[in-house]
Amino acid sequence: MAMLKGLALALLVSFVLCYLTSVPCLASPDDFLQCLREKIPSELVYTQSSSSFAGVLVSSIRSARFLTNTTVRPLCVVTPTDASHVQAAVLCGRTQGVRLRVRSGGHDYEGLSYRSARPEVFGVVDLTNLRAVSVNQSETTAWVDSGATIGELYYTIAKDNSQLAFPAGLCPTIGVGGHFSGGAIGMMMRKYGLAVDNVLDAKFVTANGDLLDRAGMGEDLFWAIRGGGGGSFGIVLSWKVQLVQVPPMVTMFNIVKTLDQGAVDIVTRWQDVGPSLPNDLTIRVIVQGQQALFQALYLGTCSSLVATMGDQFPELAMTSADCQSMTWLQSIAFISFWNRDTPVEALLSRTTSLSTYSKSKSDYVQNAISKGVWKDIFSWFTMNGAGLVILEPHGGFMGSVPTDATPYPHRSGVLYNVQYMVFWQGDGGTAANTWLGNFYDFMGPYVSKNPRQAYVNYRDLGIGQNVVVDDVTTFDGGKVWGEQYFASNFQRLASVKAAVDPTDYFRNEQSIPPLVQGRK
Repeated sequence: MAMLKGLALALLVSFVLCYLTSVPCLASPDDFLQCLREKIPSELVYTQSSSSFAGVLVSSIRSARFLTNTTVRPLCVVTPTDASHVQAAVLCGRTQGVRLRVRSGGHDYEGLSYRSARPEVFGVVDLTNLRAVSVNQSETTAWVDSGATIGELYYTIAKDNSQLAFPAGLCPTIGVGGHFSGGAIGMMMRKYGLAVDNVLDAKFVTANGDLLDRAGMGEDLFWAIRGGGGGSFGIVLSWKVQLVQVPPMVTMFNIVKTLDQGAVDIVTRWQDVGPSLPNDLTIRVIVQGQQALFQALYLGTCSSLVATMGDQFPELAMTSADCQSMTWLQSIAFISFWNRDTPVEALLSRTTSLSTYSKSKSDYVQNAISKGVWKDIFSWFTMNGAGLVILEPHGGFMGSVPTDATPYPHRSGVLYNVQYMVFWQGDGGTAANTWLGNFYDFMGPYVSKNPRQAYVNYRDLGIGQNVVVDDVTTFDGGKVWGEQYFASNFQRLASVKAAVDPTDYFRNEQSIPPLVQGRK
């Protein structure tokens, strides 16, 4: 504690010199590293000269795009095991003019949690060692550290009680910290909302190095961290979440329809049906090649599902033979690994392959796309470099939540989210990226407008990057991309940023800018 008070005093002196006078704040990398060595156990700090640096940095890189000789890498990686280590890293960074980026699972689609798209001296706080999950069965709540994966969260929740669950995403290696920070859509959001709709409290380190809970940070900041994107306001160390109830057995199906089997007609019809089905049923669609996969999670029995489908979506021609019954936890493993026999323990693995490159973009659809356009859309998947699209239905509970309840604004009026994805290996990215860009442009007339909305957890630097003037991100520059992610909530996020981090210490290419009076 004395160490932190001493650093806090040094930080105050730094503020006087750097922000209340004209003296510039220049980065001092050597002094920053020395500060870390003095305040954090040496075995938790990996500098570029360390033999373990490359291994630690690569351990949570999920895209080979950001593992090249030209990637701007951090000065060091700090792997804290205690909140005090995070506080010390922030205070060292502030006093020595070195910014920090924060990584939980490494799934940032643009790699901004561990690399910079521009030349910059920065450090990384990797939260992998902060990964505890503590479940309170009587309260049906849990505390989960940001460094845990959602696979670890799901497994810990449900291993002893198959009727407890949590609504979030599907890929088990996603880190909780980044995922929750962007809202976190998933297969149960139509029933229970986003992950952040079920967050009750958080432990948070500010840009001043203070450790706060919900009561300490206040409701504006608590609002902002639940969907305002990671890397803007500070570092969330852990989250208290409300768990939800699921039946002992759920029902799934995977039904593939080719063009010859009526895929165009069925997808066209799904646009109206998917968002209006009972909240217990979610059917997402994956379009790839000349076919569409309809993948369902139903919180109920096969017989009930068959009846519902026959009444509301007969075009899919689903029968009891399509049913696969399993526990909710088994359903997550099944969706993740595409194998009914995969043990649920596989959700605990943090290993992913770096052999494949990928790039994504996103959209939201508010008005159903016509059958004629869907015929044209399917033709795109015959082209060189073609990828896939995933359509995630909204509606249900999502439509009942006000736009400004959390920073995630895509609520009432949204039919579904679109994720565009391309993959390639080696040097074969030209065709894939050309296809992605051209297809995204083609879809423009058929998706949301003014602004064309996007999902912050499918981060895309192609929609805009921050403009920095006098070492602070400009609000007008941030609006270019920020209103696509956050719509009318962007200005409130910028106001919160100005209140908690006015000097823009936590900054990346798409971090929230501070809305400072007199600055644009």
